[in-house]
Parts: sequence; C-alpha cells; structure tokens
Amino acid sequence: MNNYLKALLTGLAIVVPLSTPAIAETLRWSSAGDVISYDPNAQVDSFTQSVQHMVFDPLVRRNKDLKLEPALATSWEVIEPTRWRFKLRQGVKFHEGQSFNADDVVATVQRQIDPGARNRENLSAVVGVEKVDDYTVDLILRGAYPLLLNDLAAIYMMSKPWMEAHDALKPGNTTTGVVTYASNHANGTGPFKLVTYEPDSKSVFAVNEGWWDKPQHNLTEVEFRPIASDATRVAALLSGELDMIAPVPLQDIDRIDNTEGLKVVQNPSLREIFLVPSFRPELHTMPGKPNPLLDVKVRQALWHALDMNTIQKRLMRGKSRVSGMLVAPEVTGYDASIDVPLAYDIDKAKALLTEAGYPEGFKVGLGCSNDRYIADEQICLAIASMWAKVGVEVDLSTESKTTYFPRTDKGEFDIYLLGWASLPPMDGYSVLQALLATNDGTFGGSNANGLSNPEIDKLARSAAVELDEPKRIQMLKDAFRITHDQVLYLPLHQQPVAWAMSDKVEIPQFADEYVRPWFAQLK
Repeated sequence: MNNYLKALLTGLAIVVPLSTPAIAETLRWSSAGDVISYDPNAQVDSFTQSVQHMVFDPLVRRNKDLKLEPALATSWEVIEPTRWRFKLRQGVKFHEGQSFNADDVVATVQRQIDPGARNRENLSAVVGVEKVDDYTVDLILRGAYPLLLNDLAAIYMMSKPWMEAHDALKPGNTTTGVVTYASNHANGTGPFKLVTYEPDSKSVFAVNEGWWDKPQHNLTEVEFRPIASDATRVAALLSGELDMIAPVPLQDIDRIDNTEGLKVVQNPSLREIFLVPSFRPELHTMPGKPNPLLDVKVRQALWHALDMNTIQKRLMRGKSRVSGMLVAPEVTGYDASIDVPLAYDIDKAKALLTEAGYPEGFKVGLGCSNDRYIADEQICLAIASMWAKVGVEVDLSTESKTTYFPRTDKGEFDIYLLGWASLPPMDGYSVLQALLATNDGTFGGSNANGLSNPEIDKLARSAAVELDEPKRIQMLKDAFRITHDQVLYLPLHQQPVAWAMSDKVEIPQFADEYVRPWFAQLK
C-alpha cells in the first residue's frame, strides 16, 4: 500500500473509544439494495461482502486504519516463495458452537478456489492448502506473490462440520444459479450472529457474546433493511425509523445535514465507475452484423460523446471526480499522466464514427443497475441521451443488482455500467487481474465482455509474481496506459462515499465503503 493511500485511509477513520456493551442498543441502518447472498463464495459484490463481514472473520483483517492485522491467524511466515505457513488462533468458536481449527481453513480455502466459486478471482494466486497440525496450515501458491495477505482479508472462514451437515462444502454461485444452505444462512466466528434473514426485507444480527476479540462497540443488535426508494429511505431516517443510511442520496445531503439531530459524513471513495464495452463478434442489438465496438475509433467516439462535467455537476452534485482510469489516485498503480479523460466533443465523436463507417450511428444495448452505485440509473439515462446526439440509439435496461450482476457475468449486455474499488487488495493489480486479463478460469474472473489483449495478459502474469515493487507498479501502469489508449473501458468518475445518520451514532467511515458496525457506538 503506498504512503498516499495509507494517509488517506488513516484520515478517514473516525476515532471511536473502546467500550463493551452495557445496555440494549440496536443499530438500524439501510441501503438501496440487499445482500446478494450470504454465501461468501457466491458473488463478488463488495457491499454484500461488507455485510457478511459482520458474521465472518478472515485469517487477517483490516483495522480502523485499514491496515492489515492478525485475526483468525495469529502469525505467518514464508516457508518458500510458493508456501506460506499460518498459525491459527486457538479457543475460537463458531456461532453454533463448533471449534475453529485447521480443518475449517482447509475446507474454506478449497471452497474458495473451487472452479464453481464466483469469487475465486479473490484468491487466484492460491492453488492448494495443507493441514500441518490442528492449528497450522500451509497455503500453496502458483508462484511468488506479494499481495497474499491483502487477498486473505476478504476470505471468510466457514465451519467444515457445518458445511458437511448442510451439504454446503461446494460453493454457491449467483451467476450460474447454484444455491446452497449457505446462501440464506450463516455461521461464522465474527462479532455478530445472523439471527433472521428475509430477502429484500431485512437481516437481523445479534451480538456474539463469545467473540474472541474485545468489542469496540456498545451494540446488542443490528437491523439492516434494504429500501430501494431514495425518498422512502430518507423519510425513514428523518422520522427516526432508521439510525443510518449508507449511502445517502446526494440530492438530500444538505437537507439532512441541516436537520436537527442528524448529520452527514462524506469522504472520497476508492470506487471508480465506468462502462464495459463488448468485444464479442456481434452485439445483441445487431445480430448478424459485425460489432462496431471492436473498432477503437467507435469506442473513442462514445467517450468523446460523454459530457461528464454535466453529470458531475447535476447528477453527482459536484461530489464526484471525473476520471480517465479504472483506479483512484489513492490506489497503487495510479498515474496522473494516464488519468486524462477524452474531452467532450460532439463534432469529434461524429467524425470518428464516420471514419469507422457509421456516419448514421448504430444501435447498442446498455445495461445498468438501479440500486448499487450512486445515481446509477440516472447516469445511464443521461448517457443514453448524450449518445443519441451522435446517432447512437441506446436500448437501455435497468434492474436490481440481484439480477443485474448475474446478467453481466453471462455477457447479456452490449455495454454495461460497473464500479470497482480495487478490493480486496486495495491495489491496482485487482483491476489488472480481474477485469483486464483474458478470462481463462484463473485470470479475468470479472472480465465477462470478451476482452483479450496478449500484451495485457503478459503484464498480468508478470505482475502476479514480481516482488520488486517499483517494477510491479510499472507493469500496472503499462497495462493501464494500454487500457486508456485503446479505450478498452470507458472511465466515468470516482464516486464519493456519503452516509447520513442520527447524531447519536458514531461509526468510522472508510474509503472502501464498508460499513463496520463492530466499531459503532450509540449514545
């Protein structure tokens, strides 16, 4: 992690005094969408993973400064470049009473790297796991890898006996439709227990009185309610029905901040929002005809046709940062000389389309979530209007993230909206490995658009095993420059993170957008 990122993340954490629960305190909070699944391996949605983290612990975790520290592993050593040994914390119990030991780690890692796991890309460097003794395990890597601990911070430990009892040793997968007992139930070692889960309605969590760590919160219960309507969600906060909403609709920030008893906390996020074009031979909207998006001039034209300053001012209320890269300035691999968006230029866009053989434009499908990113649906509506000015007719489809992301994974859109916060490693390698590399079962796990660039693939594989940090960072930058110059993606902006809450709530806010109630205090 670079020094700039360390400084930013340290600055974002709100200091919360240590305390243990004394009286009954329930934190009621809401977001626009629900968790996609409680199965840790079924999806790659960071919001879902943040809610799961209330229930599950990883081997290593991020503290209030987002620095890595021991969790269910107490120490580790590199036995050889491809073998890391972890000593496990003893005396830890799962919520349903099972003891935590090496068998659980082996079963969890095997589940994580199973070809059927949707989030297998989050531990792509690991090829095997071996039990040394009851509280020692070895992770086997495909090669030397500098970011293993970063990746492990998002790998949540599950109970092997629990998985065996419920036929859940194999992972669920929301893309392929595989559902297991773990999809709607959870048994972890974390600070809160999942008591009830009603999809698209609410999740209720009780404090884990037997948690192995010292609590830094005073909660006894957490109630999470997904509320899709911005107006309804804000009204619930204003009426006192909710204690917190995350995120807060940008148009309501001033009204809430000026309401007695409420406050708004906002900071930059690590999340970049961008458009993903299809590199398949045909578009869904133009069957039987060559895909116009395969021509770099067409992709440049679409970028030139985006008036991002208007989106930044009107839809994002001046809170976003217009960008030209897929990583934020705080993320390793960022380069200001690459982060230069193509200028809004209607005439240039039309000229490029004419040069590419599309003087009258063409029709393209655009997919968008309506409950995942800030103003996501409104952004897509604006883009459709902007592209219409250069003759590109947009067939717009918007839907909940629950159905949207499985469709993006299946390649059902010609172009789609996506956000990426470079998680779990908080490093540009996340983008290179998951989005830019060819999807071959190991790399490119979230590259569902048919992109395949041999030069980028070479950089991805080299960066995966490069231990010389300056050389590794240069590889990231080289890949990002190719991405920019060839317009392999269309960057839009870096979104903010803004939460609204009762002034009785004190909770840290982080650049990764995770809500961490185990640091919360209710006054």
